[in-house]
Amino acid sequence: MPVEDPGAENDWAAASRRLETEVPFRSDPARFLPFRDAAACARVRAIRKGDITRHANPDFHLEVIEQTSDFYLAFALDIVGRIRAALEAGRRFVGIFPVGPMPQYPIAAAIINRLRLPLHHVHTFNMDEYADADGHSAPASWRGSFQRAMLEQFFLRLDPDLRPPLGQVHFPTTDVLGHYADMIEELGGADVVYGGIGWCGHIAFWEAHLASEFAGNLQAFRAAGPRLVELHPMTIMQNALHSFGGDWSWVPPRATTIGPAQILGARDRSFWLDGTCGGGLSWQRFIGRLCAHGPVTPEVPGSVLQTAPGRYVFLGSVAEDVAVQMS
Repeated sequence: MPVEDPGAENDWAAASRRLETEVPFRSDPARFLPFRDAAACARVRAIRKGDITRHANPDFHLEVIEQTSDFYLAFALDIVGRIRAALEAGRRFVGIFPVGPMPQYPIAAAIINRLRLPLHHVHTFNMDEYADADGHSAPASWRGSFQRAMLEQFFLRLDPDLRPPLGQVHFPTTDVLGHYADMIEELGGADVVYGGIGWCGHIAFWEAHLASEFAGNLQAFRAAGPRLVELHPMTIMQNALHSFGGDWSWVPPRATTIGPAQILGARDRSFWLDGTCGGGLSWQRFIGRLCAHGPVTPEVPGSVLQTAPGRYVFLGSVAEDVAVQMS
């Protein structure tokens, strides 16, 4: 047995000095991650908050809204403004909507009620819905369904005489999934698609691991439409964290979703990033940067947003620098 220096274990000054200069430690990203370009990850990780809104595409508008209340009000006003403009122009409004973010919907409903703004010209298409292992859509009555979330947080908060006809409110359940894209196109296409960015980089529930089906063919990826998907493990964990009390066993394993074709085919895009965990933490700081500033690739589905006109808004705390923070 080696003889130890009895003073070494008490040399706290030496231990402190070792922390003064950081020794590089590199490892490749975990093998289960679809996107594993370490150099690209390092590049976007280094983008500072002050530079986050700079982009080579002048039609891809990046913004930072610092305060939470201002962020959701701006989101709500974006929705209401487009609906009102369509009404005043005498045309229908066709919008694709997410469940997540959510706080903008009660605000939008309150504004619509205050303005007495009728939504009879409005046609909504939600972008996704949960499904079980056999591909059956979650029923609207289930507490975790996106249909229920939209009804409770938006539609049922509207004054009854202002609501759109129920037949103009659509969800991509398995019974309509096969012709969901056609339903949108038959109305002249979507005016706008709203959304957020998932932890794996998904838009709607178009998951990052689906990239393996396209073998790098970006054109085929961009043309892909609605389908049933297996949720990526990161999505299961993300949704467990913010919707199911941390219970990953409660999150359904599959979902029905629109595809990149519907997101890119809309006349405009409006994506809002509010992924915080409290305590100054955000799970969305890195992936928000990777989608906006990284390579355009099917392995990061949200990266295609860079290639089209649109609005991409960070909550201030999400735009903060990516840094190690042991919590």
